[in-house]
Amino acid sequence: MRVPWPSDAAALEALQRRLAGMAPPPYWPGPAPRVGAGFVCFAEDAGALAAGAEPAWAAAATFEGGRRVAAAVIAGTTAAGYAPGLLALRAGPLLARAVAGLAVRPDVLLVDATGRDHPRRAGLALHLGAALDLPTVGVTDRPLVAVDAGPGGDDTARGPRPLALDGEVVAYLVRTRAGARPLVAHAAWRTDPATALAVVQAIAGAARTPAPLREARRLARTARAVAADRAPRPAGDPAPSGWIPS
Repeated sequence: MRVPWPSDAAALEALQRRLAGMAPPPYWPGPAPRVGAGFVCFAEDAGALAAGAEPAWAAAATFEGGRRVAAAVIAGTTAAGYAPGLLALRAGPLLARAVAGLAVRPDVLLVDATGRDHPRRAGLALHLGAALDLPTVGVTDRPLVAVDAGPGGDDTARGPRPLALDGEVVAYLVRTRAGARPLVAHAAWRTDPATALAVVQAIAGAARTPAPLREARRLARTARAVAADRAPRPAGDPAPSGWIPS
């Protein structure tokens, strides 16, 4: 099945409902999976949001054995402004091109977006995985619409806590570093909540955010800074491949 990137809200909402109803083969990480990540950042001029067309930078990275083995950066423009639940319109195609540009394909991809925790149960992390035929896990700072379903209030110091939507667990609140704010590990394409949690816990290091996602974020923000002539491109970082309409 070829999964498109719709150009309007109605088409995207219909596709999200279709994706939510699919049941692809489940993924479970092996003993040493290659973990990738994708991240998009936008122009810092908030006035561009209303117009829709806005400069954006997407980056992806693959990690194996704790080190970066591939990276890609794409520069382009958004096709839509921000709207809750419709991030795929704004960022999906650009992010997909960045991940597709990786010389080493990951076994599972972390995405700064939600998956099943979504009004139509198919956020950008899930959509991207379907489009790329790649298992995905969403990693965000907070849930989108899911609520804490664990007993005794929000106490992630005692372990991960389930987040539910309409009574179904769709993600886990997990503290990856003592004293830090918890992250949300979202079930997405070919991953259930338990798998999403296992992937995030397995890749967690000394920092709050998993290393592949931190690196993708750094690459995207560095490309934005270079484009604005605010910083040199660090040695070893890939240069953006050019302005590609998203």
